Amino acid sequence: MWHTYYTPTTLGETLRLLALHGKDARLIAGGTDILIELERKIRTPGVLIDITHIPGLDQIRLVKNVFHLGPLVTHNQVVASQAIVERAYPLARACWEVGAPQIRNRGTIAGNVITASPANDTIAPLWALGASVTLRSVRGERALPFYEFYKSVRKTAMADDEMLTDISFPAMNDEERGTFIKLGLRRAQAISVVNAAVILELHRDAIVKARLAYGSVAPTIVRAPEVERYLIGKSLTDEVIQRASELARSAASPIDDVRGPADYRVEMMNVTTMRALRQIRDGTERADYPDRPTLLWGKTNGHFPTWPEPQLITHTENGSETIETTVNGKRHSIRGANDKTLLRMLREDVGLIGTKEGCAEGECGACTVCLDGIAVMACMVAAPRAHGANITTIEGLAHDGQLHPVQDAFVKYNAVQCGYCTPGFVMAGASLLDENPQPTNYQIQQSISGNLCRCTGYYNIVAAIHEAATNVQRKNE
Repeated sequence: MWHTYYTPTTLGETLRLLALHGKDARLIAGGTDILIELERKIRTPGVLIDITHIPGLDQIRLVKNVFHLGPLVTHNQVVASQAIVERAYPLARACWEVGAPQIRNRGTIAGNVITASPANDTIAPLWALGASVTLRSVRGERALPFYEFYKSVRKTAMADDEMLTDISFPAMNDEERGTFIKLGLRRAQAISVVNAAVILELHRDAIVKARLAYGSVAPTIVRAPEVERYLIGKSLTDEVIQRASELARSAASPIDDVRGPADYRVEMMNVTTMRALRQIRDGTERADYPDRPTLLWGKTNGHFPTWPEPQLITHTENGSETIETTVNGKRHSIRGANDKTLLRMLREDVGLIGTKEGCAEGECGACTVCLDGIAVMACMVAAPRAHGANITTIEGLAHDGQLHPVQDAFVKYNAVQCGYCTPGFVMAGASLLDENPQPTNYQIQQSISGNLCRCTGYYNIVAAIHEAATNVQRKNE
Protein backbone atom coordinates (compact mmCIF):
# COMPACT_ATOMS: atom_id res chain seq x y z
CA MET A 1 0.00 0.00 0.00
CA TRP A 2 2.96 2.33 0.71
CA HIS A 3 6.69 1.75 0.69
CA THR A 4 7.78 4.08 3.51
CA TYR A 5 5.98 5.16 6.69
CA TYR A 6 7.59 7.95 8.69
CA THR A 7 6.66 8.93 12.23
CA PRO A 8 8.29 12.30 13.06
CA THR A 9 7.80 14.04 16.39
CA THR A 10 8.56 17.63 15.36
CA LEU A 11 6.95 20.00 12.89
CA GLY A 12 10.34 20.89 11.42
CA GLU A 13 11.11 17.27 10.59
CA THR A 14 7.68 16.87 9.02
CA LEU A 15 8.19 19.86 6.74
CA ARG A 16 11.64 18.58 5.78
CA LEU A 17 10.16 15.21 4.76
CA LEU A 18 7.45 16.92 2.71
CA ALA A 19 10.06 18.99 0.90
CA LEU A 20 12.19 15.89 0.31
CA HIS A 21 9.47 13.61 -1.08
CA GLY A 22 7.15 16.13 -2.78
CA LYS A 23 4.23 14.61 -4.68
CA ASP A 24 5.06 11.10 -3.53
CA ALA A 25 4.24 11.95 0.11
CA ARG A 26 0.99 12.34 1.99
CA LEU A 27 0.45 13.35 5.59
CA ILE A 28 -1.61 10.93 7.65
CA ALA A 29 -3.39 11.81 10.89
CA GLY A 30 -6.79 10.14 11.22
CA GLY A 31 -6.33 8.12 8.03
CA THR A 32 -10.08 7.82 7.47
CA ASP A 33 -9.76 9.16 3.91
CA ILE A 34 -6.27 8.21 2.77
CA LEU A 35 -6.52 4.54 3.81
CA ILE A 36 -9.74 4.12 1.82
CA GLU A 37 -8.11 5.80 -1.17
CA LEU A 38 -5.15 3.44 -0.87
CA GLU A 39 -7.40 0.40 -0.48
CA ARG A 40 -9.35 1.40 -3.60
CA LYS A 41 -6.17 2.49 -5.41
CA ILE A 42 -7.61 5.95 -5.99
CA ARG A 43 -4.30 7.45 -4.85
CA THR A 44 -1.01 5.69 -4.46
CA PRO A 45 1.45 7.82 -2.48
CA GLY A 46 4.62 5.88 -1.78
CA VAL A 47 5.34 7.77 1.44
CA LEU A 48 3.09 8.37 4.43
CA ILE A 49 4.14 10.85 7.12
CA ASP A 50 2.31 10.21 10.39
CA ILE A 51 2.01 13.43 12.42
CA THR A 52 -0.02 11.99 15.31
CA HIS A 53 2.87 11.94 17.78
CA ILE A 54 3.83 15.61 17.43
CA PRO A 55 2.97 17.42 20.69
CA GLY A 56 0.57 20.36 20.72
CA LEU A 57 -1.22 19.79 17.42
CA ASP A 58 -4.49 18.52 18.94
CA GLN A 59 -5.44 21.68 20.80
CA ILE A 60 -8.53 23.89 20.50
CA ARG A 61 -7.68 27.45 21.55
CA LEU A 62 -9.82 30.57 21.90
CA VAL A 63 -7.58 33.64 21.68
CA LYS A 64 -9.09 37.14 21.57
CA ASN A 65 -12.43 35.76 20.34
CA VAL A 66 -10.81 33.75 17.58
CA PHE A 67 -10.81 29.94 17.61
CA HIS A 68 -7.72 28.05 16.51
CA LEU A 69 -7.90 24.34 15.71
CA GLY A 70 -4.66 22.39 15.42
CA PRO A 71 -4.25 19.86 12.60
CA LEU A 72 -4.80 16.89 14.92
CA VAL A 73 -8.09 18.10 16.43
CA THR A 74 -10.62 15.32 15.91
CA HIS A 75 -14.34 15.58 15.31
CA ASN A 76 -15.07 14.16 18.74
CA GLN A 77 -12.79 16.69 20.41
CA VAL A 78 -14.86 19.44 18.79
CA VAL A 79 -18.09 17.72 19.87
CA ALA A 80 -16.80 17.64 23.46
CA SER A 81 -15.60 21.27 23.47
CA GLN A 82 -17.98 23.41 25.52
CA ALA A 83 -16.45 26.56 24.03
CA ILE A 84 -17.17 25.37 20.47
CA VAL A 85 -20.71 24.30 21.38
CA GLU A 86 -21.41 27.69 22.96
CA ARG A 87 -19.71 29.96 20.42
CA ALA A 88 -19.43 27.96 17.17
CA TYR A 89 -22.41 25.65 17.41
CA PRO A 90 -22.80 24.95 13.65
CA LEU A 91 -19.33 23.36 13.63
CA ALA A 92 -20.03 21.27 16.74
CA ARG A 93 -23.29 20.11 15.18
CA ALA A 94 -21.58 19.19 11.91
CA CYS A 95 -18.91 17.19 13.74
CA TRP A 96 -21.61 15.32 15.66
CA GLU A 97 -23.18 14.35 12.32
CA VAL A 98 -19.92 12.88 10.93
CA GLY A 99 -19.65 9.10 10.73
CA ALA A 100 -19.79 7.28 14.07
CA PRO A 101 -17.86 7.59 17.35
CA GLN A 102 -14.97 5.38 16.19
CA ILE A 103 -14.57 7.46 13.02
CA ARG A 104 -14.90 10.76 14.91
CA ASN A 105 -12.14 9.58 17.25
CA ARG A 106 -9.69 9.34 14.36
CA GLY A 107 -10.92 11.72 11.67
CA THR A 108 -9.57 15.26 11.98
CA ILE A 109 -11.13 18.58 11.00
CA ALA A 110 -7.98 19.39 9.03
CA GLY A 111 -8.28 16.15 7.08
CA ASN A 112 -11.92 16.93 6.28
CA VAL A 113 -10.90 20.40 5.09
CA ILE A 114 -7.95 19.21 2.99
CA THR A 115 -9.84 16.39 1.28
CA ALA A 116 -12.03 19.13 -0.20
CA SER A 117 -15.03 17.00 -1.04
CA PRO A 118 -18.13 19.19 -1.45
CA ALA A 119 -19.98 16.63 0.71
CA ASN A 120 -17.63 16.97 3.69
CA ASP A 121 -19.65 18.14 6.66
CA THR A 122 -17.28 20.53 8.45
CA ILE A 123 -16.43 22.75 5.47
CA ALA A 124 -19.84 24.46 5.19
CA PRO A 125 -20.01 25.62 8.84
CA LEU A 126 -16.36 26.69 8.79
CA TRP A 127 -17.01 28.65 5.59
CA ALA A 128 -20.05 30.32 7.15
CA LEU A 129 -17.98 31.11 10.25
CA GLY A 130 -15.41 32.92 8.09
CA ALA A 131 -12.58 30.42 8.50
CA SER A 132 -9.01 30.67 7.22
CA VAL A 133 -6.23 28.11 7.03
CA THR A 134 -2.54 28.53 7.78
CA LEU A 135 -0.16 26.59 5.53
CA ARG A 136 3.52 25.99 6.33
CA SER A 137 6.48 24.61 4.44
CA VAL A 138 10.24 24.95 4.60
CA ARG A 139 9.71 27.98 2.34
CA GLY A 140 7.60 29.85 4.89
CA GLU A 141 4.03 30.35 6.05
CA ARG A 142 0.88 31.78 4.50
CA ALA A 143 -2.76 32.20 5.49
CA LEU A 144 -5.69 31.82 3.10
CA PRO A 145 -9.43 32.37 3.60
CA PHE A 146 -11.59 29.47 2.53
CA TYR A 147 -12.74 31.20 -0.66
CA GLU A 148 -9.10 31.31 -1.83
CA PHE A 149 -8.13 27.90 -0.46
CA TYR A 150 -10.71 25.88 -2.43
CA LYS A 151 -10.30 25.65 -6.20
CA SER A 152 -12.63 22.87 -7.40
CA VAL A 153 -13.71 19.32 -6.56
CA ARG A 154 -11.07 17.89 -4.22
CA LYS A 155 -8.59 20.56 -5.25
CA THR A 156 -7.10 23.21 -2.99
CA ALA A 157 -4.38 25.83 -3.17
CA MET A 158 -2.10 23.79 -0.90
CA ALA A 159 1.26 22.93 -2.46
CA ASP A 160 2.76 19.45 -2.28
CA ASP A 161 5.32 20.51 0.32
CA GLU A 162 2.86 22.37 2.55
CA MET A 163 1.14 21.30 5.75
CA LEU A 164 -2.04 22.79 7.19
CA THR A 165 -1.02 23.87 10.69
CA ASP A 166 -4.03 25.91 11.85
CA ILE A 167 -7.71 26.53 11.13
CA SER A 168 -8.95 29.83 12.56
CA PHE A 169 -12.34 31.52 12.67
CA PRO A 170 -14.07 34.20 14.77
CA ALA A 171 -16.22 33.03 17.66
CA MET A 172 -19.91 33.85 17.30
CA ASN A 173 -20.98 36.87 19.34
CA ASP A 174 -23.95 37.07 21.72
CA GLU A 175 -26.28 38.28 18.97
CA GLU A 176 -25.39 35.58 16.46
CA ARG A 177 -27.34 32.36 16.10
CA GLY A 178 -26.58 29.47 13.82
CA THR A 179 -27.21 25.84 12.99
CA PHE A 180 -26.23 23.01 10.65
CA ILE A 181 -28.65 20.75 8.80
CA LYS A 182 -27.65 17.52 7.09
CA LEU A 183 -29.67 15.23 4.86
CA GLY A 184 -28.29 11.72 4.38
CA LEU A 185 -29.63 8.36 3.27
CA ARG A 186 -29.47 6.91 6.80
CA ARG A 187 -29.31 8.09 10.38
CA ALA A 188 -25.60 7.35 10.94
CA GLN A 189 -22.48 6.78 8.85
CA ALA A 190 -24.07 8.82 6.06
CA ILE A 191 -22.45 11.05 3.45
CA SER A 192 -24.36 14.27 2.90
CA VAL A 193 -26.86 14.42 0.08
CA VAL A 194 -27.20 18.10 1.02
CA ASN A 195 -25.95 20.03 4.02
CA ALA A 196 -26.45 23.62 5.05
CA ALA A 197 -24.87 25.95 7.60
CA VAL A 198 -26.77 29.12 8.48
CA ILE A 199 -25.53 31.89 10.77
CA LEU A 200 -27.54 35.05 11.42
CA GLU A 201 -26.84 38.13 13.50
CA LEU A 202 -30.02 39.69 14.84
CA HIS A 203 -30.66 43.05 16.51
CA ARG A 204 -34.14 43.26 18.05
CA ASP A 205 -35.35 40.46 15.77
CA ALA A 206 -34.04 42.19 12.62
CA ILE A 207 -31.30 40.42 10.68
CA VAL A 208 -28.20 42.57 10.24
CA LYS A 209 -25.85 39.89 8.91
CA ALA A 210 -26.52 36.55 7.20
CA ARG A 211 -24.12 33.81 6.13
CA LEU A 212 -25.40 30.67 4.42
CA ALA A 213 -23.17 27.89 3.07
CA TYR A 214 -24.20 24.66 1.36
CA GLY A 215 -22.46 21.37 0.73
CA SER A 216 -22.95 18.66 -1.87
CA VAL A 217 -24.81 20.97 -4.27
CA ALA A 218 -21.87 22.27 -6.37
CA PRO A 219 -18.22 21.42 -7.16
CA THR A 220 -17.20 23.16 -3.92
CA ILE A 221 -19.03 24.43 -0.88
CA VAL A 222 -21.05 27.49 -1.99
CA ARG A 223 -22.48 30.56 -0.32
CA ALA A 224 -25.95 31.92 -1.14
CA PRO A 225 -25.38 35.66 -1.62
CA GLU A 226 -28.85 36.34 -3.02
CA VAL A 227 -30.44 34.84 0.08
CA GLU A 228 -28.02 36.68 2.36
CA ARG A 229 -28.86 40.03 0.76
CA TYR A 230 -32.59 39.33 0.89
CA LEU A 231 -32.54 38.55 4.62
CA ILE A 232 -30.79 41.78 5.70
CA GLY A 233 -33.17 44.05 7.60
CA LYS A 234 -35.94 41.50 7.80
CA SER A 235 -37.45 39.48 10.63
CA LEU A 236 -37.96 35.74 10.38
CA THR A 237 -41.64 35.67 9.57
CA ASP A 238 -43.14 32.67 7.80
CA GLU A 239 -43.29 34.71 4.59
CA VAL A 240 -39.62 35.74 4.79
CA ILE A 241 -38.51 32.18 5.54
CA GLN A 242 -40.53 30.87 2.60
CA ARG A 243 -39.08 33.40 0.17
CA ALA A 244 -35.49 32.95 1.41
CA SER A 245 -35.82 29.19 1.04
CA GLU A 246 -37.05 29.55 -2.53
CA LEU A 247 -34.16 31.87 -3.38
CA ALA A 248 -31.66 29.32 -2.03
CA ARG A 249 -32.22 27.15 -5.08
CA SER A 250 -30.35 29.64 -7.25
CA ALA A 251 -27.04 28.93 -5.50
CA ALA A 252 -27.01 25.28 -6.57
CA SER A 253 -25.36 23.59 -9.53
CA PRO A 254 -25.49 19.94 -8.45
CA ILE A 255 -24.97 16.71 -10.33
CA ASP A 256 -26.77 13.37 -10.36
CA ASP A 257 -24.97 10.66 -8.41
CA VAL A 258 -25.67 7.48 -6.48
CA ARG A 259 -26.93 9.43 -3.45
CA GLY A 260 -29.47 11.56 -5.26
CA PRO A 261 -30.44 13.33 -8.50
CA ALA A 262 -29.62 16.98 -9.10
CA ASP A 263 -33.28 18.06 -9.05
CA TYR A 264 -33.73 16.50 -5.62
CA ARG A 265 -30.68 18.32 -4.27
CA VAL A 266 -31.99 21.66 -5.54
CA GLU A 267 -35.33 21.06 -3.85
CA MET A 268 -33.60 19.99 -0.64
CA MET A 269 -31.76 23.32 -0.53
CA ASN A 270 -35.19 24.85 -0.12
CA VAL A 271 -36.05 22.37 2.66
CA THR A 272 -32.78 22.66 4.60
CA THR A 273 -32.86 26.46 4.44
CA MET A 274 -36.43 26.52 5.72
CA ARG A 275 -35.61 24.14 8.58
CA ALA A 276 -32.52 26.09 9.58
CA LEU A 277 -34.26 29.47 9.57
CA ARG A 278 -37.19 28.11 11.55
CA GLN A 279 -34.88 26.57 14.13
CA ILE A 280 -33.08 29.88 14.60
CA ARG A 281 -36.34 31.83 14.85
CA ASP A 282 -37.86 29.37 17.34
CA GLY A 283 -34.66 28.89 19.34
CA THR A 284 -34.73 25.11 18.81
CA GLU A 285 -31.43 24.63 16.97
CA ARG A 286 -29.82 23.02 20.04
CA ALA A 287 -32.89 21.10 21.23
CA ASP A 288 -31.62 17.66 20.20
CA TYR A 289 -27.90 18.23 20.74
CA PRO A 290 -26.87 15.81 23.51
CA ASP A 291 -25.87 17.17 26.92
CA ARG A 292 -23.43 14.29 27.25
CA PRO A 293 -22.49 13.04 23.79
CA THR A 294 -21.23 9.48 23.45
CA LEU A 295 -17.56 9.64 22.47
CA LEU A 296 -16.21 6.14 23.21
CA TRP A 297 -13.18 7.62 24.94
CA GLY A 298 -13.28 4.98 27.65
CA LYS A 299 -11.43 6.31 30.69
CA THR A 300 -9.25 8.70 28.67
CA ASN A 301 -9.55 12.41 27.92
CA GLY A 302 -9.87 11.75 24.19
CA HIS A 303 -6.29 12.77 23.33
CA PHE A 304 -3.83 10.23 21.99
CA PRO A 305 -0.39 10.21 23.65
CA THR A 306 2.40 12.14 21.94
CA TRP A 307 6.15 11.60 22.06
CA PRO A 308 7.92 14.56 23.69
CA GLU A 309 11.44 13.50 22.67
CA PRO A 310 12.53 14.46 19.12
CA GLN A 311 12.88 11.34 17.00
CA LEU A 312 12.04 9.94 13.59
CA ILE A 313 10.76 6.38 13.29
CA THR A 314 10.79 4.76 9.85
CA HIS A 315 8.98 1.62 8.73
CA THR A 316 9.54 0.39 5.17
CA GLU A 317 7.75 -2.16 3.04
CA ASN A 318 9.52 -5.52 3.40
CA GLY A 319 11.96 -3.82 5.76
CA SER A 320 13.51 -5.31 8.88
CA GLU A 321 12.12 -2.59 11.15
CA THR A 322 9.77 -3.86 13.83
CA ILE A 323 6.51 -2.50 15.15
CA GLU A 324 6.87 -2.50 18.93
CA THR A 325 3.43 -2.54 20.48
CA THR A 326 1.45 -3.83 23.43
CA VAL A 327 -1.67 -5.86 22.72
CA ASN A 328 -3.92 -6.91 25.60
CA GLY A 329 -1.11 -6.20 28.03
CA LYS A 330 1.48 -8.29 26.18
CA ARG A 331 4.47 -6.80 24.40
CA HIS A 332 4.92 -7.70 20.73
CA SER A 333 7.77 -7.08 18.30
CA ILE A 334 6.33 -7.52 14.83
CA ARG A 335 8.09 -7.77 11.48
CA GLY A 336 6.45 -7.92 8.09
CA ALA A 337 3.45 -5.69 8.85
CA ASN A 338 4.90 -2.30 7.95
CA ASP A 339 2.57 -1.82 4.97
CA LYS A 340 -0.59 -3.29 6.54
CA THR A 341 -3.54 -1.93 8.44
CA LEU A 342 -3.79 -2.52 12.17
CA LEU A 343 -6.68 -4.91 11.48
CA ARG A 344 -4.60 -7.17 9.26
CA MET A 345 -1.60 -7.00 11.57
CA LEU A 346 -3.70 -8.13 14.53
CA ARG A 347 -5.18 -11.04 12.58
CA GLU A 348 -2.22 -12.13 10.47
CA ASP A 349 0.81 -11.31 12.61
CA VAL A 350 -0.42 -11.27 16.22
CA GLY A 351 -2.85 -14.14 15.66
CA LEU A 352 -5.85 -12.46 17.28
CA ILE A 353 -8.73 -13.24 14.94
CA GLY A 354 -11.53 -11.97 17.17
CA THR A 355 -11.27 -8.60 15.45
CA LYS A 356 -13.21 -9.07 12.21
CA GLU A 357 -12.88 -7.60 8.74
CA GLY A 358 -16.34 -6.78 7.46
CA CYS A 359 -15.82 -3.91 5.03
CA ALA A 360 -12.20 -2.68 5.31
CA GLU A 361 -13.37 0.92 4.96
CA GLY A 362 -14.83 1.99 8.30
CA GLU A 363 -18.46 1.22 7.51
CA CYS A 364 -19.37 -1.79 9.68
CA GLY A 365 -17.49 -1.51 12.99
CA ALA A 366 -16.68 -5.23 13.19
CA CYS A 367 -13.01 -4.37 13.66
CA THR A 368 -13.49 -1.99 16.62
CA VAL A 369 -10.57 -2.02 19.04
CA CYS A 370 -9.21 0.43 21.60
CA LEU A 371 -6.09 2.34 20.63
CA ASP A 372 -4.51 3.85 23.75
CA GLY A 373 -7.90 3.50 25.44
CA ILE A 374 -9.95 5.16 22.66
CA ALA A 375 -12.31 3.17 20.43
CA VAL A 376 -11.31 3.14 16.76
CA MET A 377 -11.86 0.99 13.70
CA ALA A 378 -8.72 -1.07 13.12
CA CYS A 379 -9.19 -1.09 9.35
CA MET A 380 -8.77 2.72 9.42
CA VAL A 381 -5.44 2.61 11.28
CA ALA A 382 -2.09 1.94 9.63
CA ALA A 383 -0.17 -0.81 11.43
CA PRO A 384 2.92 1.37 12.06
CA ARG A 385 0.64 3.72 14.03
CA ALA A 386 0.56 0.97 16.67
CA HIS A 387 4.29 1.44 17.30
CA GLY A 388 4.58 2.43 20.96
CA ALA A 389 0.83 2.15 21.50
CA ASN A 390 -1.42 0.03 23.70
CA ILE A 391 -4.10 -1.98 21.90
CA THR A 392 -7.06 -3.77 23.44
CA THR A 393 -9.02 -6.30 21.38
CA ILE A 394 -12.02 -8.48 22.17
CA GLU A 395 -9.63 -11.15 23.47
CA GLY A 396 -8.37 -8.74 26.12
CA LEU A 397 -11.69 -7.86 27.79
CA ALA A 398 -12.01 -10.88 30.08
CA HIS A 399 -9.89 -10.89 33.25
CA ASP A 400 -8.96 -13.69 35.64
CA GLY A 401 -11.28 -16.09 33.87
CA GLN A 402 -14.26 -13.75 34.22
CA LEU A 403 -16.09 -12.38 31.21
CA HIS A 404 -16.44 -8.63 30.88
CA PRO A 405 -19.93 -7.49 32.02
CA VAL A 406 -20.85 -6.69 28.41
CA GLN A 407 -19.75 -10.15 27.25
CA ASP A 408 -21.68 -11.78 30.08
CA ALA A 409 -24.82 -9.79 29.23
CA PHE A 410 -24.54 -10.69 25.54
CA VAL A 411 -24.66 -14.35 26.54
CA LYS A 412 -27.63 -13.82 28.87
CA TYR A 413 -29.67 -11.86 26.33
CA ASN A 414 -28.74 -13.96 23.29
CA ALA A 415 -27.43 -10.77 21.70
CA VAL A 416 -25.60 -12.86 19.09
CA GLN A 417 -26.94 -14.21 15.85
CA CYS A 418 -24.31 -15.10 13.24
CA GLY A 419 -21.75 -13.60 15.64
CA TYR A 420 -19.52 -11.97 13.03
CA CYS A 421 -20.26 -8.42 14.14
CA THR A 422 -20.32 -9.26 17.85
CA PRO A 423 -16.71 -8.37 18.77
CA GLY A 424 -17.21 -4.83 17.47
CA PHE A 425 -20.46 -4.37 19.37
CA VAL A 426 -18.92 -5.70 22.58
CA MET A 427 -15.89 -3.42 22.26
CA ALA A 428 -18.13 -0.39 21.66
CA GLY A 429 -20.31 -1.30 24.63
CA ALA A 430 -17.32 -1.85 26.92
CA SER A 431 -15.83 1.51 25.91
CA LEU A 432 -19.16 3.21 26.57
CA LEU A 433 -19.42 1.81 30.11
CA ASP A 434 -15.86 2.90 30.88
CA GLU A 435 -16.86 6.39 29.77
CA ASN A 436 -20.39 6.47 31.17
CA PRO A 437 -21.40 3.70 33.62
CA GLN A 438 -25.07 4.76 33.57
CA PRO A 439 -25.92 5.44 29.91
CA THR A 440 -29.36 6.28 28.61
CA ASN A 441 -30.99 4.33 25.82
CA TYR A 442 -30.03 7.12 23.39
CA GLN A 443 -26.39 7.01 24.52
CA ILE A 444 -26.30 3.24 24.04
CA GLN A 445 -27.74 3.63 20.55
CA GLN A 446 -25.11 6.24 19.75
CA SER A 447 -22.33 3.99 21.05
CA ILE A 448 -23.20 1.31 18.48
CA SER A 449 -24.15 3.67 15.63
CA GLY A 450 -20.92 2.70 13.87
CA ASN A 451 -21.58 -1.02 14.16
CA LEU A 452 -23.60 -2.90 11.57
CA CYS A 453 -25.49 -6.12 12.38
CA ARG A 454 -26.59 -7.77 9.17
CA CYS A 455 -28.88 -10.10 11.17
CA THR A 456 -30.78 -7.06 12.58
CA GLY A 457 -30.20 -8.09 16.19
CA TYR A 458 -30.10 -4.60 17.67
CA TYR A 459 -32.86 -4.95 20.29
CA ASN A 460 -31.08 -7.63 22.27
CA ILE A 461 -27.76 -5.85 21.87
CA VAL A 462 -29.16 -2.67 23.39
CA ALA A 463 -30.83 -4.68 26.16
CA ALA A 464 -27.56 -6.47 26.89
CA ILE A 465 -25.62 -3.22 27.27
CA HIS A 466 -28.37 -1.93 29.56
CA GLU A 467 -27.99 -5.09 31.66
CA ALA A 468 -24.22 -4.73 31.76
CA ALA A 469 -24.54 -1.13 32.92
CA THR A 470 -26.94 -2.19 35.70
CA ASN A 471 -24.55 -4.93 36.85
CA VAL A 472 -21.59 -2.56 36.87
CA GLN A 473 -23.58 -0.04 38.91
CA ARG A 474 -24.60 -2.71 41.46
CA LYS A 475 -21.01 -3.89 41.75
CA ASN A 476 -19.80 -0.36 42.44
CA GLU A 477 -22.45 0.39 45.09
